[in-house]
Amino acid sequence: MMSKATQKPAHISDAEWALRIKLAYCYHLIDFFGWTETIFNHISARLPDVEGEYLVNPFGLNYTEITPENLIKVDVNGHKLDDSPYDGNPAGFALHGAIHAARADVHCVIHTHTNAVSAVAMKEQGFNHDNFYGAQLYGRVGYHTFEGITLFEDEKSRMLASLGDKHVLVLRNHGIAVGEYDIERTLFLLWTVQRAAEIQLAAGAMGGNDVKLPEAIGEKCAGLTQMLIKESSFADKFFEAMVRKMEAERGPCWS
Repeated sequence: MMSKATQKPAHISDAEWALRIKLAYCYHLIDFFGWTETIFNHISARLPDVEGEYLVNPFGLNYTEITPENLIKVDVNGHKLDDSPYDGNPAGFALHGAIHAARADVHCVIHTHTNAVSAVAMKEQGFNHDNFYGAQLYGRVGYHTFEGITLFEDEKSRMLASLGDKHVLVLRNHGIAVGEYDIERTLFLLWTVQRAAEIQLAAGAMGGNDVKLPEAIGEKCAGLTQMLIKESSFADKFFEAMVRKMEAERGPCWS
C-alpha cells in the first residue's frame, strides 16, 4: 500500500508491521488535514491477536515524525511493553486504555481538539443532526462531563458509561474521541464528525432559521451509513486515496 516503509524488524510480526504502517499513515493524515494539536492528542490501534495491547504515538514527536518503527507498544494501563526510548502521553492512557479494555468492537481510537469540534463540545446542545454529516451521527454520540485533564483511573468507568455502545464520545468543554473496528473506518468517522462540526458552526453564524430534519431521517441516515461502513470498502478507498493525495503533495512520509 502506498509508499514503502522502512524494513520490518525481525521481532515484529507481519500483522503488527502492517498495522504500524497504517497507524503511522493515520498520524500523517491527521497532520495533513490540519487536525493536529502540536505534539498533543493521540491515536491508538489495538494489536491483532493480542489481548490488552495497543500502539500509540511517542510523546514529544510531531505527527509528521512518526514512523512504523517508532510507535510504542503499551498495555491498557499505559505500561510500555517495548524498549523504545520514547514514552507515551499520560493524558491519553486513561481514555484509550479504558476503551480498548472494554470495547472489543473498537480497534482504533482517535482523539482531537480541532476548533470546530471543541466549539461544538462547549455547547449544551452538542451536535445537531440537521446537516448531511450530522444526520449520519444520529444516535451515535455520547457525551462526557469535563473533569479536567484525563489522567486518573477513577474517571475510566464514567467515560465508558458516557460512551455506552456508541462510537463517538464528545468530551464536554474539551474535544472528541471516535472509535471503530479498524483504522480506516475510524478515520472516516472522524472526518464525518469534523465535517458535521464545521457545517454546524457555519450555519450557526448565519442569520435565519435552520431547516430541521425529522428524527426518522436521522435514524435512516445513521443506519445506512453504518451498514455501508460495515459492508463496503469505501472507508478503505477513502484512506488510500487520502494517503496518495498527501504523498503526491508532500512526498513519501518516511524512507
